Amino acid sequence: MKVRVALTQTVNAFRGMPASVDGLAKLEGHLGEIARANVDHHLYLLKEAAQRSVRAICFGELFPGPYFALDENPLWLGLAEDAEKGETVTRLREAAAFHKLIVIAPLYELDPTGRRFNTAVVIDEGGQLIGKYRKSHIPEGKNEQGSFHERFYYERSDGQNGSWKANVSSNSFFPVFRTSVGKIGIAICYDRHFEGVVRTLAGQGAELVFSPAVTFGAKSERMWRLEFQVDAARHGVFIGGSNRKGQEAPWNQPYFGDSHFVGPNGAVANESDHANLVIADLDLDELSARDPSGWNLRRDVRPDIYSR
Repeated sequence: MKVRVALTQTVNAFRGMPASVDGLAKLEGHLGEIARANVDHHLYLLKEAAQRSVRAICFGELFPGPYFALDENPLWLGLAEDAEKGETVTRLREAAAFHKLIVIAPLYELDPTGRRFNTAVVIDEGGQLIGKYRKSHIPEGKNEQGSFHERFYYERSDGQNGSWKANVSSNSFFPVFRTSVGKIGIAICYDRHFEGVVRTLAGQGAELVFSPAVTFGAKSERMWRLEFQVDAARHGVFIGGSNRKGQEAPWNQPYFGDSHFVGPNGAVANESDHANLVIADLDLDELSARDPSGWNLRRDVRPDIYSR
């Protein structure tokens, strides 16, 4: 089965950001405007993707706002919203149904218990919310370009991703959703560095793994394509890795972009003519075909000899 899929590659679309970090306090009371500006921008990109015959699109990590975790500021806690009934997911459901497009949308979740998570929702082409995934690994650190303080804003997944009919996974931390474009798994940003993540998703039936990220720094850029290439080849899946591209005021941290798709046999060409979209035509039959290398890793694996 051949499917056309897409990633967004963009930055914060809200035009009223202050020029300096000291001016962020002026945004108090305007977080809804920030979210709506970014949702508007992504609905435009969704429409552009639909016009290019895309059947499933994944937005970038924490897409309704700037990447705020470059420092610790309680202001941004107010950007979190209900991932199932909030304004953002409601608007996305309407757009998905109108354009008949599957949407994977990573947003900032405020759980009914008051906890916050970095969560991706999955909406089918009929506009139904069919599942969500909470980011499992939360980073805290710095590199030669800047620092990241994600643990200040949200916690790691508790495995409570909800009970969804479309979920075919028996692992509560890593759901896999049956859709019309194949079985979809999600690994958000930092998740991609952990060797068990794609292995688990593939083992639960995933054919396509979306990995939305906000990433920067020399090592991250060096490993960006390598990690996805190895996981796709080793576990027999397609992977779509998205990253922001450009800078966002007032931090002005550069994001290197380089969003792309890769399969078990290498990179998949970008068919997009739009600067903020990466589009690829995937042949899912490739996953069940004989590996051109002659390898059969799933058959020949020796779990009995590995360290636990």
